Formats: sequence, structure tokens, C-alpha cells
Amino acid sequence: MSLLGPAEVRGLAERLGLRPTKQLGQNFVHDPNTVRRIVATADLAAAAVVLEVGPGLGSLTLALLPAAAHLHAVEIDPVLAAALPATVAARAPGYAGRLTVHYADALRLAPPLDPAPTALVANLPYNVAVPVVLHLLARFGTLRHGLVLVQQEVADRLTAPPGSRVYGAPSAKLAWFAAARPAGRVPRTVFWPVPNVDSSLVAFTRHPAPPALGDRSSVFAVVDAAFAQRRKTLRAALAGWAGGADRAAALVAAAGVPPTARGESLTIEQFTAIAAEGARE
Repeated sequence: MSLLGPAEVRGLAERLGLRPTKQLGQNFVHDPNTVRRIVATADLAAAAVVLEVGPGLGSLTLALLPAAAHLHAVEIDPVLAAALPATVAARAPGYAGRLTVHYADALRLAPPLDPAPTALVANLPYNVAVPVVLHLLARFGTLRHGLVLVQQEVADRLTAPPGSRVYGAPSAKLAWFAAARPAGRVPRTVFWPVPNVDSSLVAFTRHPAPPALGDRSSVFAVVDAAFAQRRKTLRAALAGWAGGADRAAALVAAAGVPPTARGESLTIEQFTAIAAEGARE
């Protein structure tokens, strides 16, 4: 096993004619100690099947392969997707059989993947981190836990509790699927190119979804409406969703929530209860 350091990352990028783009959110980790730390923090079982989104040049991929039974690497850049198997074969030949590369957009990824993934571990492209996590948890019920590297602002939102200044729709929606927690900061200097934002790890463990009358989309519609005008009370913010402010107030009260409350104070269970009242009528 030979991990990629700064010189290897830049050399490989040069050979591939790669110029990292903001459009694809490409910031590659080039520090072996950081990828080892990510793998250790992910706490993978020997039988884990890992889903990695945005493997890029393969820095994290190489560290993950010895810790997993299989690794699905999903890469949207055709040059990087084509080069990854060769990188693994050259630097970790004993583990090449554990890798499956998918040239695909993670936001369109859908089952089946064989074997089915059980853990999401990834340095996620900054520009699509939240929708990717939510999409994969929604489509792959086999994902039991994960660890993602995202920009600090996103990490704060994903792990914020109700009542926090940064608690919002991403916080509530992730809480539908899983319990999330901060898992440590990562310095800018371990990336190439160096981003202009700080980064952090977010760990999550899936739990059963709240009991709901109706489907997840109906609950998320309430969440979106509540945070579209976050300074407004639920009576006002949910008026469009409910068909009027008075009806919104009645549905919120029936769910056991004060109509004068604001979205940032509600748990996902309370959003679910409001959606259930709307579904009953």
C-alpha cells in the first residue's frame, strides 16, 4: 500500500492534464495522515461495503480499501473515473479486486449496487454535499452509518440541534434519517488546491424514521415551507402550504406545537406531526 502525498497528487494530476474546477467542487486531500484519520474515525467493520463519492485522484480510496470488504467509488469526472483503477492497481495491487468504479453523478445514483453499500465515507464536493447525503440516504436503505468531509458551514448546519442559530432545513432533513455529530476539523492545508473555507468531518448513524402519516416528501414540504421564511411564525410561514394562515395555525396547534413558534425551534418529530395533521384532512 502506497498512499498519495502532495508530490504524488500533483504529479498524477499533471499526467492526467487535470485542472481542478470549482464547478465540480474539486479539492483533493493530499495528506496521508488525514486520510488515515478519516478511515480510523469512520470505524468500519471488516465486512463494510463503502460508498465513496468524489474519489478524485484516489487519496482516500487507497486508505479505505484495506479497511473495507468492498468499495464503490462514484466519480462524475470521466478522466478521473477512468484513471482510478490504474492508480489502485499500481499503488495497492492486493486490494484492486475490492474496487468498483462508477462513472456517474451521485445525485442520480440508484440501487442496485452489488454488493449493497453499508457505509458512506467521502470527501464530498462542496457544492453538492447536502443534496448528495440526503439523496443517498433516501435511495440506499442499506447505508447504516457514514463519515463525510464537508465545508465547516455545511457541517455546522448538518449537526445543529433545534434552537441553534444555524439549524435549518438540512439539519431537520438529515435528522429524519440519522443522528449526526461533529467528528473533527480538517485544516485547509491538507487540500490541493487550498480552499478558501474551513472543513470538518460529520459522522452519522441511521435510525428509524419518525412514524409518519403519509410519505417523507410531505414532511419535507413542511420543513421547506417553515424555513423559507425562517423569521416568521409557523402560522405565517406555513400559510402557503396549508392553504391559509388560519388553517396553518389550526394544524400546528393540533400537532401540539404553538402556532407562534418558528421553524428553527422544531424537532423533526414535530414537523412530522404537523404533516400528519395536514394529511388527515
